[in-house]
Amino acid sequence: MDRKQHIAIFTTASLPWMTGTAVNPLFRAAYLSKDGERNITLVIPWLSSNDQGLVYPSNIMFKTPSEQEMYVRQWLEERTSFKSSFSIRFYPGKFSRDKRSILPVGDIAELISDEEADVAVLEEPEHLTWYHHGKRWKTKFRLVIGIIHTNYLEYVKREKNGRIQAFLLKHVNSWVVNIYCHKVIRLSAATQDYPNSIICNVHGVNPKFLEIGRKKMEQQQNEGKAFSKGAYYIGKMVWSKGYKELLKLLGDHQKELTGLEIDLYGNGEDSDEVRKAAEKLELAIRVNPGRDHADPLFHDYKVFLNPSTTDVVCTTTAEALAMGKLVVCANHPSNDFFKQFPNCRTYSDSKGFVDATQKALSEEPALMTDDLRHELSWEAATERFLKTAQLDQASTAKLSRTPSNNFMSTSLNFKKKMEDTSAYVHYVASGFEMSRRAFGAIPGTLQPDEELRKDLGLPMPPGKRGSRS
Repeated sequence: MDRKQHIAIFTTASLPWMTGTAVNPLFRAAYLSKDGERNITLVIPWLSSNDQGLVYPSNIMFKTPSEQEMYVRQWLEERTSFKSSFSIRFYPGKFSRDKRSILPVGDIAELISDEEADVAVLEEPEHLTWYHHGKRWKTKFRLVIGIIHTNYLEYVKREKNGRIQAFLLKHVNSWVVNIYCHKVIRLSAATQDYPNSIICNVHGVNPKFLEIGRKKMEQQQNEGKAFSKGAYYIGKMVWSKGYKELLKLLGDHQKELTGLEIDLYGNGEDSDEVRKAAEKLELAIRVNPGRDHADPLFHDYKVFLNPSTTDVVCTTTAEALAMGKLVVCANHPSNDFFKQFPNCRTYSDSKGFVDATQKALSEEPALMTDDLRHELSWEAATERFLKTAQLDQASTAKLSRTPSNNFMSTSLNFKKKMEDTSAYVHYVASGFEMSRRAFGAIPGTLQPDEELRKDLGLPMPPGKRGSRS
């Protein structure tokens, strides 16, 4: 008897942390489950109370996973206007201060039963598998799809001894992604290259932004002008998120940009330094706390300036375009998807930035066609994902864990043996605290601690630390 295909989406963050890997997989789960043709499970991290205090904004805390699930579902429903049918499961996680990331604890693949283990989508597969110790993802699931979200190499290059670190990280990433994923989707060419990977933007924008854009277009058509404010930028206020590039461009061209007013919005570790740097410039630059990009405060801005080159596909750029604004961004692989939109203006050097900014401020945005609006939607992103992952084909309903003998040539056999050996080496290395910590793991992440087990209702392991075999 045929049953619905099951897709488990594992990701590295959860609301209320407003980061890309919290928001985008949530929308992916909602839109994949919308037509009811598949069973979808979203697997997200649960943090202890101490870690919640370090990660979640505005002192938001959850006593139980069900409380957090209610928060996540309410946030989603307010933005999609439909009730989603996917399920949510939590895996134990710990927050790494030095990486500013949540790392899985224990074997999170165990959360999906063998009967349900059809397709796994690993959002940030390198992040989810660096320290994975348990059943091999490719053995557990019939198909494992990795979606590369983050340009980790670019971030690492900006640290001390960054070039050496980036070189090592590149090879570690290639290693773990190869042994754990059957398919790899890169959101843009700005990410690390992986063998046999496909570049496709499988993200959409929050429907709320498209609705704002529709209202602005009606205003343009009826009144001829819909935007009363000038330029702004919104993003996490850390230097690597474009603030360094933006303030340098503005500082180098203060004379040409005389009279320019720009508002910056964001929260982050570098907020004070960004504010001090902005105050040194002669231009009118106002630095403000971060806010939701859908806030009415942003509706009347006409120009979004985004010089960041560390993003893979910048969510705020997509949101600004969806709202009908003009966008000025770098001519960079991370922005390739946006070049199809008439309201996207790219520049290749500082003079180009000045010209594009001045022109954008003097013009009105073009009205967006229905086809282009659809390209930004999660409906289109879901279509692209299913096609790229080849999950839109009927044959995927009966995926096999074991390749047919017809395909097992001598070379493939050798390749499989090499991969199996490589996976075993990773399994052994990830099973010892000393080797895990040598590669940057948080102490005590091999097995969930007592607090995480209690919160998630997980059984206590035999013995004090459980078996490592």
